Amino acid sequence: MRTSRTLLSTLKEAPSEAELPSHRLMLRAGFIRRLASGIYTWMPLGLRIVRKVEAIVRAEMNRAGAVELSLPVVQPAELWQESGRWQAYGPELLRFRDRHERDFVLQPTSEEAITDIARSELKSWRKLPMHLYQIQTKFRDERRPRFGVMRGREFVMKDGYSFHADFADLQREYWVMHETYTRIFTRLGLAFRAVAADTGAIGGTGSHEFQVLADSGEDAIAFCPGSDYAANVELAEAVAPAGGRPAPAQAMQKVATPGKTSCEAVSEMLGLPLATSVKAIALMGSEGGIDGGPERFVLLLLRGDHSLNEIKAAKIPFLNPFRFATGEEIQKHMGCVPGYIGPVGVSGFKVVADRSVAAMADFVCGANDAGYHLTGVNWGRDLPEPDLVADIRNVVAGDPSPDGKGALELCRGIEVGHIFQLRTKYSEAMKAVFLDDKGESRPMEMGCYGIGITRIVAAAIEQGYDARGAVFPAPIAPFEACVVPIGYHKSAAVKEAADKLYADLLAAGVDALLDDRDERPGSMFADMELIGVPHRLVVSDKGLAAGTVEYKGRRDEKPSMLPQGEAVASVRAWLTPA
Repeated sequence: MRTSRTLLSTLKEAPSEAELPSHRLMLRAGFIRRLASGIYTWMPLGLRIVRKVEAIVRAEMNRAGAVELSLPVVQPAELWQESGRWQAYGPELLRFRDRHERDFVLQPTSEEAITDIARSELKSWRKLPMHLYQIQTKFRDERRPRFGVMRGREFVMKDGYSFHADFADLQREYWVMHETYTRIFTRLGLAFRAVAADTGAIGGTGSHEFQVLADSGEDAIAFCPGSDYAANVELAEAVAPAGGRPAPAQAMQKVATPGKTSCEAVSEMLGLPLATSVKAIALMGSEGGIDGGPERFVLLLLRGDHSLNEIKAAKIPFLNPFRFATGEEIQKHMGCVPGYIGPVGVSGFKVVADRSVAAMADFVCGANDAGYHLTGVNWGRDLPEPDLVADIRNVVAGDPSPDGKGALELCRGIEVGHIFQLRTKYSEAMKAVFLDDKGESRPMEMGCYGIGITRIVAAAIEQGYDARGAVFPAPIAPFEACVVPIGYHKSAAVKEAADKLYADLLAAGVDALLDDRDERPGSMFADMELIGVPHRLVVSDKGLAAGTVEYKGRRDEKPSMLPQGEAVASVRAWLTPA
């Protein structure tokens, strides 16, 4: 492609709306343009990247035996009501009515629509297993769209769904997809980790996320350098402390802590380690899912240097769902203002202690008296054992790995893929059944497999950029190489040599760009670096006289010279995987 025949619209400065580096660079490079909040137009160069991502994903999905189809973006409410997600999904599901007052949604995912296909087309065990996928536009009405396409409202996703006669076959396909996703992200040229994850609103019994490693990632990942263990912090197990609970060594005392309402402030005032304090978190929980039931006051206890894991807490039956208690509710149930509450001397509600708290002795906690805390508190002597001991905290660096093979470390990641074992959640709700080899009717086992196509573009930039612009892996760069002639419109020799080099690159299978603009060299160089082209070849009268072409890799600090006749072969070799 020639720059004169495409829409190259780079900017020197990013609009003020841009937050993450990927958002700023995608706007500056002219990959996207904002149409509305969380909704972006993919410009020609950006769309080239998207199509390259799609091509790799499609090739590997087809290689794995999945079959592509295309489901409607607009779906009838009846399907979502059948599955129960019409009520459960929340305001992110954009609902609307047509001119006949019939309810519809814009699809955020397509479990319902694909299950409707399966129940009408896959009625016999002879048609199973079947894996169907699509690469399609999705819409989620995010409350606060941000970070450009990273958390936009409209996006492109690959979502696949498999149907099976039994759980064993679902597990087989699940691990086939795990391997397939590993190949996809390897081919995309990204550094990533597959981590165990929570199933969230999709449901099911097991899942893995594929996280592109980047310091700006929203997700925290716990991993063990000495083993293959890796999990999203939402799911990573905080192992109970080794050894038994120490015997009490202090007497319980009530101490004045005026104005000190946090564990950090109390520990600093008393000159004690933060890890010796216990924080109390008051919740209102109910048992019965989204329909709830009577709310009950519950007190959670965490070590002062730990943080609550809300995903884990919500898995406790009487906290499904829960909300944080108000100051008035805390006053009602504990007779004290927030900031000074604790588990000593309370009754009438459940007390849930994290595993680390249950193993503590001589700890500090609120005294249930404004301006006071208790020191030297011990289980069994000063207060009864907790009603429940559970893992309700986020892991921290240095925690033992759940597989017993070392200590955990933390890093940041951007979720770009997720695979689920849905089991029969949707097939039972929507009566997607088949006749087995004995003629008996059974619900299909289902798997679900998603990849954020447009999110990958932003994630790749977050993982690779510098002060000059994006640094793409060659497989998904807008162009693999560019030819930048100096004096293209002034020197017939330069024009002839540049045109030939460009044609030779195309003939060798290199996706090349010829910058045939009548611009200053510095401006052309800056644009090619901004858009992230991995290999740059500069043709000039000076170089032609010496029989050379100037070469610069995107990550190189300085250019080097190549013999003119070897330029194409050199670029082709650099683009060939080892």
